[in-house]
Amino acid sequence: MNFENPFRPGAGHMPVYLAGREDEKLKFKRLLEQKLILTNMVLTGRRGVGKTVLLETFKPLAYEANWLWVGTDLSEAASLTDETMALRLLTDLAVVSSAIVVETLETQEYGFTAGRTVVTRTLNFDTLIAVYNQTPGLVADKLKAVLELVWKCLSPLQKSGIVFAYDEAQILSDHADEKQYPLSLLLDVFQSIQRKNIPFMLALTGLPNLFAKLVEARTFSERMFQVIQIDSLTPPASREAITTPIIKMENPPTYFADELIEAIVKSSGGYPYFIQFICREVFDAALQKLAISEKPVVPLNEIIRKLDTDFFSGRWSKATDRQRDLLVEITGLSTCDGEFTIQEITEQAKTNHTTTFASSSYVNQLLSQLCEAGLVFKVRHGKYSLGVPLLSDFVGRWCAQH
Repeated sequence: MNFENPFRPGAGHMPVYLAGREDEKLKFKRLLEQKLILTNMVLTGRRGVGKTVLLETFKPLAYEANWLWVGTDLSEAASLTDETMALRLLTDLAVVSSAIVVETLETQEYGFTAGRTVVTRTLNFDTLIAVYNQTPGLVADKLKAVLELVWKCLSPLQKSGIVFAYDEAQILSDHADEKQYPLSLLLDVFQSIQRKNIPFMLALTGLPNLFAKLVEARTFSERMFQVIQIDSLTPPASREAITTPIIKMENPPTYFADELIEAIVKSSGGYPYFIQFICREVFDAALQKLAISEKPVVPLNEIIRKLDTDFFSGRWSKATDRQRDLLVEITGLSTCDGEFTIQEITEQAKTNHTTTFASSSYVNQLLSQLCEAGLVFKVRHGKYSLGVPLLSDFVGRWCAQH
């Protein structure tokens, strides 16, 4: 009998069971209770913590609260210019606004096809872009005109509002050298329409540097967003994520022993992606043994080695030898899995007699390079964090082999 593996590692793949995110769901529900939008949402966390999956679970919550939902994964192309940012918003908005009828015309035809023809005009993309193009002023003025028109036509339908949900929002940025400010445009437009009591709410998801980028673009962003930061699951939630998908199966072929569950919790660090990755490999290995009537043996060390190859190695290869040396130095900090500062790195380097990293300016230069490579994030002023979950464990294994 063939059994489908119940574990789904991957970018944004919805797991069979989502464990341990009830507090985050409750916070989002409270945001949906706003009549006047005073607070938008920023959902942040490192790769592998389940941001995309959690954002997707927010969608039905919005529907239940009578909100409409638009959005997509952002791309760098969407934030190149003000115009491309506007086009992104109009394209997404048209998905829901195209159902709104704004005009119905009845025309009389003569000749061989005599009769009446009913023509219905909706707020589809062509209508939105026509309003946008016909509105005088800057890109922001044009966008506001379109959004105000949509709400004017939508409000009689008794909808609570529209959630504009965008994943990978950390790629948004302004380009002062080219006089293009798409990120500032997004913030300015939504702040303006929300002040006019139009319930269009932003829900942005991204890496830990997202909120800092928003505040850098517009300082009022500090008051415009509630930051929901997600991290690894608690041990009880991790155990639920491991055991529940198998329990939900009809006649599961195998179960994980308690000792194995605890080993997976420890090896995964509670990060949802790693839980799904390790459990999928363990489940497949067990099925292969059962297929030949052998007792399942869990090659956990080999699975961790495969995780190193599939997940960590590609990112590690982006770093130069000197950058790797700095990462090794960072993993020696007691705060390496949280937030750390340049001062902490230099002080430890002096203690370890590592003169290379005793200079704060040199460490700052290398950290900037690591930020560009996605291996480190500048979380807020003077504070950094490793950009990849459990990177410190991988660096320890790498050092042991070299």
